[in-house]
Amino acid sequence: MYITVEISYYPLTEKYDQPVFQLLEILNSQPEIVVEPGTMSTLIRGEYDEVMSILNTGMKELMRSYPSVFNLKIANACELKS
Repeated sequence: MYITVEISYYPLTEKYDQPVFQLLEILNSQPEIVVEPGTMSTLIRGEYDEVMSILNTGMKELMRSYPSVFNLKIANACELKS
């Protein structure tokens, strides 16, 4: 099943840009996942299991390192795989 996830990440630290770039690096490490960074959120598209696996890994890693807030919207009806 192909899904789209909109994720907003708010690291609660003074140097917030470092963990945001770290999250983008983790997401971009999977070539089968499409990552579209935006100003306030990032869109991630791909197969359900692959997207959820990389999100689980990335969020866990960042939460171990920084106080963090994540906001996610997950849909399987926003865009069809071409």
